Amino acid sequence: MSEIRHNWTKEEILEIYNRPLIDLIFEAAKVHREHNNPKEVQVSTLLSIKTGGCSEDCGYCPQAARYQTKIEKNDLLSVEDVRKAAEKAKSAGSSRLCMGAAWRNVKDNDEFDEVLDMVKAVYDTDMEVCCTLGMVTENQAKRLAAAGLYAYNHNIDSSEEYYKEVISTRGYEDRLETLSNVRKAKLTVCSGGIIGMGESPEDRCGMLLTLSCLTPHPESVPINGLVPVEGTPLEEQEIVSIWDMVRMIATTRIVLPDTTVRLSGGRTQMTDEGQALCFLAGAGSIFAGDKLLTTPNPDFNEDMKLFNALGLTPKAPYKKGDKPKVDEEAYKTRPENGEKIKWSRPEHTLPRNRSRKRPKLNGAVGRHCSGQTRATKGARHVS
Repeated sequence: MSEIRHNWTKEEILEIYNRPLIDLIFEAAKVHREHNNPKEVQVSTLLSIKTGGCSEDCGYCPQAARYQTKIEKNDLLSVEDVRKAAEKAKSAGSSRLCMGAAWRNVKDNDEFDEVLDMVKAVYDTDMEVCCTLGMVTENQAKRLAAAGLYAYNHNIDSSEEYYKEVISTRGYEDRLETLSNVRKAKLTVCSGGIIGMGESPEDRCGMLLTLSCLTPHPESVPINGLVPVEGTPLEEQEIVSIWDMVRMIATTRIVLPDTTVRLSGGRTQMTDEGQALCFLAGAGSIFAGDKLLTTPNPDFNEDMKLFNALGLTPKAPYKKGDKPKVDEEAYKTRPENGEKIKWSRPEHTLPRNRSRKRPKLNGAVGRHCSGQTRATKGARHVS
C-alpha cells in the first residue's frame, strides 16, 4: 500500500505532475484502489446560507462586495429552510451537506447561534455536515463540533507564492491558522484550491506540498477549475483544460493517498468523458445539484445517469469516520464577551483587483439609486 508521507518535496511532486498523462493516470488509479473503493463516490450538496457582501478581495469570487457582479445578495437563511434543503438533498442521493456563508470570519453573535442550530438540524437528518464560514477561532470550531459538525472547509486556494497574486486582504498564514483551529476541535479538514487562475504547474504542486505537510493530511481536498465570472478580476481567464484537471486530480491522489479528492467547481465545463477520466484518476466525490453557492453545476439526474454509465454508486455517510456526538450545552454556550479573531494585514496591493472595484455612488458602495444591488451570473469555488 502507498506510504502516507509528510516529507514530499516540490521537486518530487512536480516530477509526478509532469509524467506522461497515460502513466500518471495508471499510477493514480492503482493508488486509488489501494486506499478506496473505486466504485463509490460521495455525493455532496453545497448550500449558500448567506450570499454576497464579503469584505475580502479574492480575485475569483463574485461574492466580494467590492466587485460588480450580478449575483443576488441574500441574508442568512432560516433554520427551517436549511432543514428542508437537507432533506431534499438527501432524498436525491447526497450524503453530505456543506453550508457556505460569505463571511470573512465567524463572529460570536446571533447569526452564528443560528448557524449552530442549522448544523444540528442537518445532523438530525443523518447526513454528514460541513461548513465553510471563513476564519474561525478554536472555541468557535469546538462549538461547531459540539453541534454535530463533521467537517470544516477552508481552502488555501494555491501556493503561498501565487496566493499573493490573487488575494491581498488576508495572508496565507491566516488560512493555515484556521485549519489548525479546526484540527484542535477534532473536526475533519477539507482544504484544497483552484486551478486556472494563471498559476504555473509549480504553484499547483506548491499547494499540494503545503497540504501534504499538514499532520494528518486533510480528509478532503477539493480541486476546482476556475469558473471566470463577469465583473471579477479573473473574468478573462481561459477555461482550464480537461487534461490539466485530470493531471491535477491524479497528482493529488498520489501525493495524498488516503484523502478524498473532490471533483468540485467547473464540472459544467467538462464532458462526461472528461469526468470519467477524473474518476479513474482518483476523484472520490462530487458536488451535486444545479448550483455550487453561486456557480452553475450539473443537476442530480445528469450525475446519476453518468454514475449508471460508469458503474458508480453514491457513498453512504460516515464511511471514513464516526458520526459526531452532540453536546447541546457546549454549542449553545456563547463566550461572555465573544472572541475577536486576529488576522494579518498584507502590505501589498493588487492593481488587477483594485481595477475591478465597484465605484462609490452618492456615498454608497456599488448600489443603484433604488438601493438594489447590481447583479449577474456568478461563481464561488468550494469545498
